[in-house]
Amino acid sequence: MKKEVKDTVIVELGQKMKEYAHFYLVDVTGLNAEATSNLRRKCFQKEIKMVVVKNNLLHKAFEASDVDYEPIYTALKGNTAVLFSNTANVPAKLLKEYVKEGIPALKAAYAEESIYVGADKLDELAALKSKNEVIAEIVALLQSPTKNVVSALQSGANTIHGVLKTLGERPE
Repeated sequence: MKKEVKDTVIVELGQKMKEYAHFYLVDVTGLNAEATSNLRRKCFQKEIKMVVVKNNLLHKAFEASDVDYEPIYTALKGNTAVLFSNTANVPAKLLKEYVKEGIPALKAAYAEESIYVGADKLDELAALKSKNEVIAEIVALLQSPTKNVVSALQSGANTIHGVLKTLGERPE
């Protein structure tokens, strides 16, 4: 591969790391063409960008980045595919479907501004909540007391209405 092509690949990887907030490094050794195609199809359906890269080029892209990816360097061995995603837990949930087969295996991940190294972190990554999920939970928690107050006011209004109706129907 010519130096110009390598430089282009490094720049493209750097752009993808800026474009996508999260990425997973996956060992795709042992996947045949059909399994790789199926994995790519599932990634596409879940809005995950899958790129197979050379470890040296990925290492250089990491070094050129503003973020310190040093803990991930040890995972750059063997065949590596990078799964880029804007939602932290989606690639982990996809990889959990393959846990029984052991292929593809998680090497490392960068999710929610944290680095996870090792296949044992897959459950932890799958349990991460996306920004939208956290916001939805906070909104629901904030709405709950308001709903209780409105409900209490409505039941109080019904009680007052019932008392007034009873008093109005009572003979004088």
